[in-house]
Amino acid sequence: MSEQFGRIALHTWTLETTPLEEAIEAAVAGGFDGLELRRKDFTACFDRGMSNDDVLELVQAFDLPVVCLGVEYGWLFADGNESERLFDVFRQSCRNARALDCELLMSAVGQNNGPLEQAVANAKMAGQIAGEEGVKCALEFNSQHSFLNNVTIMSELVYAVDMQEIGLLLDAYHLTRSGRPGRGFEEVPGELIYAFQYSDVPNLPVGDVKRPIDRLLPGEGIVDWVGMFGLLAEKNYTGHLSFEAPNPLQWDRVPQDVTRDASIMTRNLLAKK
Repeated sequence: MSEQFGRIALHTWTLETTPLEEAIEAAVAGGFDGLELRRKDFTACFDRGMSNDDVLELVQAFDLPVVCLGVEYGWLFADGNESERLFDVFRQSCRNARALDCELLMSAVGQNNGPLEQAVANAKMAGQIAGEEGVKCALEFNSQHSFLNNVTIMSELVYAVDMQEIGLLLDAYHLTRSGRPGRGFEEVPGELIYAFQYSDVPNLPVGDVKRPIDRLLPGEGIVDWVGMFGLLAEKNYTGHLSFEAPNPLQWDRVPQDVTRDASIMTRNLLAKK
């Protein structure tokens, strides 16, 4: 499929309690164009007795491209032995991505913290590894993080790294939660946006939860989709839109029903941009 705006991918966190093979089946049944995997999908399969090659073969058995692969978080502010371990996992994730014909990794901030200078140095290391392995990495801010919690500070980090292997992942949920709804990312150059995730936001405070699982199907909350999708299209973004909507209410449903509803609701919103 040629690159065009409006292709959608299923992020597997949306179906957290569903085994990987069933989640991929649900993505296909729902009419998604791609798949976003997590490092956790691999480790969950390892816990089932599968090898890394087994997981790759499982994913490759489906005719659905992997468009982004998440790494284990925490490396931005790690040091010492933990940093070495996380970068070893990072390199393995790079190689898994290439084995799946995927050229893009993503990483959220994680739960730890530190100075911007440390994050920049570690992101440069990640960029070097990604370049050696032939992939790129998109960094995502978290609206609930104590430091890297908005698009301005994450953009500052990416500018400071100044490597083509490192770009931004924007998320509709975190943009809205951080006070930058709709067209609130106008200052971000389109070429820096490597990935985009989306879900709707309830009209309720999130509290002190670090990884909120209150996310809604598109159109069920307060996100300004016309403004957000419209600006993304204006910036000539042609990557996939990755539907990431963890919520226990959805985990209790039939996975195929979740993906069909999400796909239909997304395409209806995209038609209005």
